[in-house]
Amino acid sequence: MGASEPVEERENDGEERVEEEGKGKREDEEEHKKDKDLEKGEVGVEERVGKGSPEGQRDFHVSMLQRLNPSNPLRVAIPGMTRAATPSPAQPRSISTPTPQQAVVTLNSTAYTNRISLFLFLLHAVVAVGLVCFLIFKGIQGLLEGGQAERKEVKVLKYFLPQVEVASLLSITLAFSWQKAVRTWPQFMVHFILWCTFLMSLSAGILLICFQKPATDGVGVCFIAFSIGNGLYACWVTQRIKFCSKIFIKSLDPVSKFPDLNHPTYWMLGVGFLWMSLWVLAVIGALNFYCPPLIIIALGLSLAWTAEVMRNVANLTVSRVIALYYLRGMQCNTKFCFQRALSRNLGSACLGSLFVPSIEAMRIVARGLNLLEGEDEFMFSCAHCCLHVMESIFEYGNGWAYVLIAAYGKGFVQASQDTWELFKKRKMQAIVDSDITSAICFLTGVCSGSICVIVVAAWTITVHPDFTASISLLVFFIGYLMARIAMALPHACVSCYYVCYAENPNNRLFDKTIPDRLHAIETGRDVVAPTPRVPRRFMP
Repeated sequence: MGASEPVEERENDGEERVEEEGKGKREDEEEHKKDKDLEKGEVGVEERVGKGSPEGQRDFHVSMLQRLNPSNPLRVAIPGMTRAATPSPAQPRSISTPTPQQAVVTLNSTAYTNRISLFLFLLHAVVAVGLVCFLIFKGIQGLLEGGQAERKEVKVLKYFLPQVEVASLLSITLAFSWQKAVRTWPQFMVHFILWCTFLMSLSAGILLICFQKPATDGVGVCFIAFSIGNGLYACWVTQRIKFCSKIFIKSLDPVSKFPDLNHPTYWMLGVGFLWMSLWVLAVIGALNFYCPPLIIIALGLSLAWTAEVMRNVANLTVSRVIALYYLRGMQCNTKFCFQRALSRNLGSACLGSLFVPSIEAMRIVARGLNLLEGEDEFMFSCAHCCLHVMESIFEYGNGWAYVLIAAYGKGFVQASQDTWELFKKRKMQAIVDSDITSAICFLTGVCSGSICVIVVAAWTITVHPDFTASISLLVFFIGYLMARIAMALPHACVSCYYVCYAENPNNRLFDKTIPDRLHAIETGRDVVAPTPRVPRRFMP
């Protein structure tokens, strides 16, 4: 059988040759389709052999394995089928344009992501460390000079520093407690956090108003207003609590396979506690320098960015460990993942820490404007426009991106886009948009801050009432940041569950939780609560 001859087969033991269907002229499309199916091995045995005896079929299978195409040994000659002659080496071959291959995605990227953001954060860190050291020096200098500056420093150290340091210890204790409780009783803690935050913020506001000072009254009103909004939100998301609790339980299951998974979070909490202790001393030293309010505001913004980067470093570490477990079935070394988050992925953590809180805050404001939309077209004509703009920006910067950053080493913006495309592909936008995990983590920080305010404000009012309002704001800030760092582990686990399911929904590690939720939403059995609006009868 020559290389240029068509492949032909004959049946053994006198078996009838399978007639070729449609001896007439076939259409070009059918011939192309058969040829394509033959290449893929998708032609059925019944079509090739016909209705022969079982012995004939067995002989056919044996002959298939014995008779191979000489031009390509991997092709099996099929009876009743003819193929185009393979061109001889002397004949010119048609040059086909190679199809572009998709870039191979690696899990061990060595490139540093978002280098500009990394450079800016490191520059900021150097400036912040220098400023803190300088302000601590100014505080010590005020103590040594004597006179009015010395009396002021002594008063601050005696009635300001002890309360703040106690609040720092209390906040780190609460942070450890929150993480342990959420990992142990996830279903109970979702309800508890929602309503405990409401009670603690309301209690802190009432306590500050009872002091009957203008400064404490203003802070107390803010706490009470937040508690009212928190209570309304808890009532609004009642239908989502069951699904959120189920996702918490499912997503925290792999944590038990990695005993050291919470160690990076503990390291970040320890470093955060030490830095906040020095930061407090710098705040005291700022009182002896020019423009203390501006310097304290700058120190506060620096601390917020630094603490958010610490939280996202823990987030990236946990995300890589859990994501590779879901996507590849690997059990990675937590220490190496932590080192990777502190080096190659640190730039993405810095960029995300700077923009994600801002984007989410503006998104909440846009939704709040959308709540007030009514008949007053002059004031609220931009409500829909603002909301659509923020939704568009959200696709280019969101908290779900940390999973792909940790797993594949992508940049922050690219990871945000790819993650949102995955959600769109699986039609999961409604589920992830209605997820309350971020709100639970945020309310955990508010609850810790409110508890610190209650303890420290009750103490300060008895020793130095003039410091009550300023200390209350400071300890709330510290308590909030420490709790947010601690909640990085459960938040990262939930994010990995959603994103890894969107990437590979057929993974055996996932059950029917998300598909059932999607089916319930599509069929109308489970309606995602829309954004509530003020009824028109209450509008002016």
